[in-house]
Amino acid sequence: MPRTRTTGPASATAVEQTPAASRQYDELSRIVPRMDKIIGYKLRRAQLSVFQDFLLAFAKIKLRPAEFSVLAMIADTPGQKQTEIASQLGIKRANFVALMDGLERRGLAERRKTEADKRSHSLHLTPEGVRFMKKVMVLWREHEEHLIARLGGPAERDRLIALLDRILAPDT
Repeated sequence: MPRTRTTGPASATAVEQTPAASRQYDELSRIVPRMDKIIGYKLRRAQLSVFQDFLLAFAKIKLRPAEFSVLAMIADTPGQKQTEIASQLGIKRANFVALMDGLERRGLAERRKTEADKRSHSLHLTPEGVRFMKKVMVLWREHEEHLIARLGGPAERDRLIALLDRILAPDT
């Protein structure tokens, strides 16, 4: 059997292939795109990079991206129902309940029964949560400025956000 060498990130070692297999791979290589040209792959890799930077920036205060998002949404609009915030963030109900349990244990946020519907809870920052978010925002600004610098400045950030908004917009 002839030995062929595969290239690319998947394997840089020699692999034995039959002539038929070699032809099949040649055909596939013409129709399968390179991973670095796939939008979803690039978005996921970018998300991982942003999250890694976030985790480094927020390690001292032990804050994860999902917790930051929930606290920021509560700070922006106090009194939202937990189902609304979970939906906006794409977090499953059970996972959101556990996340809120953790924020409550830390004394940063609280659930309150709503007057209109005693079965639902509105979310609020505690006084400690307000103080915490003031510290968090200093770290967040540093994190965000680091990302903006990597993009090449505020105009490029605005361009990226506009492009992402186009992906997020419903098809018309």
